[in-house]
This record gives sequence, C-alpha cells and structure tokens, in this order.
Amino acid sequence: MRDVHEYRIGIEWTGNRGSGTSGYREYGRELLIHAANKEPLEGSADRTFHGDAERWNPEELLVTAIAQCHMLSYLHMAVRAGVVVTAYSDSALGVMRQEGLGGAFTEVILRPVVTVADASMVEAARAAHADANRHCFIASSVNFPVRHEAEILVAVPDPEPRS
Repeated sequence: MRDVHEYRIGIEWTGNRGSGTSGYREYGRELLIHAANKEPLEGSADRTFHGDAERWNPEELLVTAIAQCHMLSYLHMAVRAGVVVTAYSDSALGVMRQEGLGGAFTEVILRPVVTVADASMVEAARAAHADANRHCFIASSVNFPVRHEAEILVAVPDPEPRS
C-alpha cells in the first residue's frame, strides 16, 4: 500500500484597495500564504502582471519547489551512494512562455554546485543527480523538463595544525 500525504495551504488575498475587482488595475495582487505552525509568506503576482516585485510570486515558488526538492532528494541519494556532501548551492532558472492570457513553463534548469569531501566521490556525486531527479516528487509531477548543469567541487582539507 502506498502512503498518501496531504499538504494544506491557506491563501488570503490582501489586495482589495477598497473597490475590489472593479477593474484590472483597481486591485492589488498581494496575498498571504499560510501553513500550520509557520510564519505567513507574502506573495503576489510577478511584476509583469501588476504584482509586487518584493513578494514571492507563483512562478518563483514553483522553481523554488523544484530546486528544494532536488536538493533534498540529492542529499538522500548522496548518503545512499556513500558521498559526503559538505556544501550545496543552486542557481535555478525557470523558463516560462506566455501565450495570450495563459502560458506554461517550458523548462527548469538547476545549476547545483556541490562540494564533496574527497576526490574519489566526484563520479558518484555526479551520478546522484540523475537518481535525485527520478526520486524528486515535484520534478516527477511537472510536465516540462527539469535539467541539471551540476558542478562538483572537492573540499580542501584543513591543514594539519602545527605544533
């Protein structure tokens, strides 16, 4: 039997400027995202769609979800492969094409920079990205490619203390 997991999120629109949605430019796109036991996350539309550039937009959150899921899956796959990861960062890029009032993402490119403890781990560290992609729930749920341009670095060992 497979486990079923539920994720409950609340959305609260805070962009009513007094006249509701009486016109396209008359309302704000500001909102709060709620989840149990977490601080609210301030959201909005992308600036292109009259949103607040200082708040998270759905497109950023989607790319974030993919990048975060990949990282967490990758760390698990690294442990399984005997790879000791000492640092991980990513500069993810999501590409969305707008067509009329709608549109869709065409791809997400993850650019993780992974530091491993030893040079002997580099190939296994590189291979773990493919395993992580297959096991990432979010990447498995989207209908566009999620590509990886990974860089693997080797940690510089601390010099031995001098007596």
